[in-house]
Amino acid sequence: MENNARQNTLSLWFFWQFYGMPSFLLGVWKNYILFALNYFSLPVLLKSLFAPWRKYKWSYPKGIRVTEFFSTLISNVFSRLMGALVRIVLIAAGIVFQVFVIFAGLIIFLLWLAVPFIIIAGILFVFFY
Repeated sequence: MENNARQNTLSLWFFWQFYGMPSFLLGVWKNYILFALNYFSLPVLLKSLFAPWRKYKWSYPKGIRVTEFFSTLISNVFSRLMGALVRIVLIAAGIVFQVFVIFAGLIIFLLWLAVPFIIIAGILFVFFY
């Protein structure tokens, strides 16, 4: 009776270690990837890359006033370039963070799968060396 319970516990642990927990870790990893994507709003930043910075837009003058027209044109172009610059920096930071999340998740996932083998190797190392 005791051997059967022990065998059942061992099979339950094996199932948990190599199926239950890895599927949970993959779900958590997916959530972190989606969080990083939403936190930096990468799709929105890419869609609005050349939108004016903080929606600062100046309206063009009515009539023929060349100096005011070019002043407004330069201000609007500068606002768009400023918006593009800030968005490019945020996109770069988001990509760096996304790569970090992907690599950290991969390392954690692989370490989780390797932990039993590392423990067994450590025990064998202690007893035989």
